[in-house]
Amino acid sequence: MRTRITAAVALLVLVTLTAAGAIVYVIESQRIDERMNAQVDHEIAELTKLRAEGVDPATQRPYAGVAPLLRGFLASRVPDENEILVAWLGGRARYVSASGTDEAYLGSREFRDTVAPLVGRNSTVHVQVPSYGDALVTVQTVRSPRSTGALVVVTYLEKAQADLMATMRTYAIVAFLSLLLVTAFAGWLSGRLLAPLRTLRETTEEIGETDLSRRLPVRGNDDITALTRTVNGMLARLEEAFAGQRRFLDDAGHELKTPLTVLRGHLELLDSGSPQDVVETRELLLEEVDRMSRLVGDLILLAKSDRPDFVTTRPADLSRLTEDLVVKARGLGDRDWRLDGIAEVKVVVDEQRITQAVLQLADNAVKHTEPGAVVAIGSSYDGTGTARIWVRDTGPGVAAADRRHIFERFGRGRVPEGDEGFGLGLSIVTAIVEAHAGTVAVEDAEPHGATFVITLPVAGAATGAGADPDSSEETPWPAS
Repeated sequence: MRTRITAAVALLVLVTLTAAGAIVYVIESQRIDERMNAQVDHEIAELTKLRAEGVDPATQRPYAGVAPLLRGFLASRVPDENEILVAWLGGRARYVSASGTDEAYLGSREFRDTVAPLVGRNSTVHVQVPSYGDALVTVQTVRSPRSTGALVVVTYLEKAQADLMATMRTYAIVAFLSLLLVTAFAGWLSGRLLAPLRTLRETTEEIGETDLSRRLPVRGNDDITALTRTVNGMLARLEEAFAGQRRFLDDAGHELKTPLTVLRGHLELLDSGSPQDVVETRELLLEEVDRMSRLVGDLILLAKSDRPDFVTTRPADLSRLTEDLVVKARGLGDRDWRLDGIAEVKVVVDEQRITQAVLQLADNAVKHTEPGAVVAIGSSYDGTGTARIWVRDTGPGVAAADRRHIFERFGRGRVPEGDEGFGLGLSIVTAIVEAHAGTVAVEDAEPHGATFVITLPVAGAATGAGADPDSSEETPWPAS
């Protein structure tokens, strides 16, 4: 990329400098041509003026013929260094100005053949002069009653453009040095601009499968810096997800080890010759298998919580849903089930998943209360877009130190004796609620106990599921 940027800048500068030089050369060449034509016109105008108003120094009278006129004109003029003035008389060059004289050419047959046809026509032609290159030959005829002659102006084009060519050579040298300087600067600057990308590549190459703690240095305030911050954020999320996955697998492995150990121990101690021992061992092993099945089912459910089709939402009447939850919860245990209140509002939820979450909370309430204790379910709406569903019990409550920990996977607070749970129930509730873009928390109940509160947004569909509230079809999970 650095080479491509440098090459592109160098090409752009080269094209720009070349175009600028060509434009300058064309403009200056036209200006020189106009100046040379103006010089020739000026010479002819001076000759015309001298013929009309001039006085022959030898006689102090107007010029008596063509020869004295041309001789006097050449004597009074100082031609430019790139031109020669020639007095043409009798079919040849008679008098020549001193500046830039090329007698060999002016006396040649080639020069006579060029000028002779132009006498009387007052015309201009291009010719090639040995040792001088391109030239313009302009003929202005002069007549008198007794003779005919002409003023010939020879203008050397290469001499006139010599200064321009020297300037263009200087420009070419300066342009070449400028091109090298700009190319070097572009290479250095592109290297600096792309340095964060090289650092990004090198850092990502150094990040291993078990070490996601490396971060990219953030410098500046441009698009690449924004990319660096984005990559750092991605690495942080990957590290957090990796750490959570590792903790989850460690905890799952630990929880599965216990029932597997129990199974192996009883199988090793099994007396196959004793029917009673076989029956007792069978019943115990089936209980452990059921326990493992519940654990595997909970793990599968938590794994599905990251899928886009985990919940399928549609509008639901919260008041009806709350009443149904109380009815369904009555089968969980012999408790004094009550309805705390209902909210008359429509919510966009997955009724099955919300029911699963609330019944999980109700089941926890049953575990932490005695038969006949009060367990209440209710709902409310604050009128500002937030609905609440809660489960209130009259048990011992949740210690303040455990209130965050119990919602984590395999996180358990104080549990009653005989509770064989895995600490996944509340994490399943959290996954369901977060899939609805809501929150779940625990509060103190009055006069004692705990109240688990689920908060859900009312307006719009849940954002965590990617579901269409108006659609009754589930979104298929793509094959991995």
